Amino acid sequence: MLKLMDFWAPWCGPCKMMEPIFKELKEEYKGKVEFVEINVDVEGARAQQFGVMGIPTYIVMDGDREVGRKIGFTAKAELVKLLNI
Repeated sequence: MLKLMDFWAPWCGPCKMMEPIFKELKEEYKGKVEFVEINVDVEGARAQQFGVMGIPTYIVMDGDREVGRKIGFTAKAELVKLLNI
């Protein structure tokens, strides 16, 4: 199963703008994609592990392998493209 990781922070304006899009995708891909939200203020080591330098960052994993990444405010269509690899 694919996993979409959302690296975000509560103080990040673009992250807040992406919240509704992330929630829509979560509903649309329920049971097909695992969605993981990672607050970089709380889980800085995990963000560092994935080389996250800016937020929001979206990483798509297929098992242990990264298969896609988008950084910054991203259109829903772009995230859908990543999920439909």
